[in-house]
Order: sequence, then C-alpha cells, then structure tokens
Amino acid sequence: MTDAPRIGHVLRYPYLWARQALSGETEGRKTRPCAVVLAITNQVGNTELRLCAITTQPPSSSIRAISVPEIERRRAGLDTGIGLWVILDEHNLDVFEHSFYIEPQSHLGVFSPAFTKALQQGMIAVLKERIGKTVKRSDI
Repeated sequence: MTDAPRIGHVLRYPYLWARQALSGETEGRKTRPCAVVLAITNQVGNTELRLCAITTQPPSSSIRAISVPEIERRRAGLDTGIGLWVILDEHNLDVFEHSFYIEPQSHLGVFSPAFTKALQQGMIAVLKERIGKTVKRSDI
C-alpha cells in the first residue's frame, strides 16, 4: 500500500496498548487487526491515523467497544468464526508517512461506510468525554 490507509481500512498492526505504554514498553507485543477510525491530513501534509485494536476478548462493561457483525468481519478479511470487538476508549496515533509499522502487505480489508460511521461516532464520544487514551507511535 503506497497510498495512506483510509477511514474504514483494517490493517495488521503491532498495536501498543495504553497499559503497556504506561509501563515503559515501546513496541506492540503482537501484530493484530486494527481499524483506521479517524484519519486527517495535518498542517504539513502528513496523514495522521487513529487506529483502534480489534480483539477476540469480550470487553468488560467499563470498556467502550463495538461488536463486529459477521458481514463486517467478512468485508474486512477477518475471522468469521469468532466474536470480535473494536475497542474505542484507546487508540494508537500513527503518522503514515513516518510510520515504522504500516507495511504494504498489512491491508486486510475495509469496513462498510455505515459500520465505520458507528465506530467514528463512538470514538468521537470518547474523545469529547476525555476518557480515551492515545498512544503516539510516530514523532509528530
């Protein structure tokens, strides 16, 4: 992928959980599917991506997450035989043009516009409430 990922794209990405970053870790422990929920072009023309982890672990009631319907799992190239959730109350912020983690072969698929909009609304609500955690992965 030479072009920047767009909103709704699902990538394989070494996601760094906020709790890991707080304990001093700098690299994600494993590559996992992540959804590009927000993407903007910043003042210098670089693409800032907000990536949310997709997990097989059912979230606790205190975690903001959206279950991925089977049809969306299929569209995104994800496993359809297991439950999946997109975690919205934390995300990795990476700059595509400076990323060490986004590879051309990392693109799995894309969520529908309707499902992507639901993810965006959930993330924006978390950001407005100032309860989300951001882990910066590139020098911005």
